[in-house]
Amino acid sequence: MPRRNRFYWSWINFTFVVSDRIRRINLATETEKSSKHPSAAEAKKPKTYIWGLGRRKTAVARVRLAPGEGNILINGRPLEEYFTEDEDRKAVRASLKATQTQDRFDVWANVQGGGPTGQAGAVLLGIARALAKADSALEPALRAGDYLTRDPRMVERKKYGQSGARKRYQFSKR
Repeated sequence: MPRRNRFYWSWINFTFVVSDRIRRINLATETEKSSKHPSAAEAKKPKTYIWGLGRRKTAVARVRLAPGEGNILINGRPLEEYFTEDEDRKAVRASLKATQTQDRFDVWANVQGGGPTGQAGAVLLGIARALAKADSALEPALRAGDYLTRDPRMVERKKYGQSGARKRYQFSKR
């Protein structure tokens, strides 16, 4: 039998303790997972989402509608928390208000790029497109309010030899 140093048995004991703790942690997480997940019948319920894509300036919004009570979440936050300006909040709700569907749908939107006003415009267009998909009878009201038209205005590029898109450096005659 080979001679073992004095740390050999302590190492074996350590590995046993660690493996026992890992086993306990795995058992605990498995029981948590099984208790958190809904039953098989609930999980198989199909969720019907209506998708709409909106763009404004450099902002892009992916909007999801589902039948509900009228909750609006943008990037996981409530509308009032995400958009601080009242004008932007009104813009987001405008297409729902025009079609009187504020309390019929829940809205989830993921928005990227741009600033607050561009993002609000992108969400507006995304909601309008999703509403038109959900119920084709709403389309005339959305067209009349000009909610289905993408705003083509973009920031004009800066030109060389100038300080901005249109502004020029001060002219010196001599």
